[in-house]
Amino acid sequence: MRQYSMKETKEVSKIICNKCGREIQAANGRLQEDVLSVDKRWGYFSEKDNQVDSFDLCEKCYDEFVATFLLPARK
Repeated sequence: MRQYSMKETKEVSKIICNKCGREIQAANGRLQEDVLSVDKRWGYFSEKDNQVDSFDLCEKCYDEFVATFLLPARK
């Protein structure tokens, strides 16, 4: 006797950079370029208690962002 289960899958088709709006395409669920993805849940001692912020940056926008740091990011 055969038993089946239903599977639902989600695949990324593209990511849009939140800063510049450029589209990063995906093929077969794999991005063609790398991106920085941030998901931040703010804590109790912030003004944003339990707020969740999410965004994606392309590599160019990431480079521009970290260039503004007073203390450089570790590599």
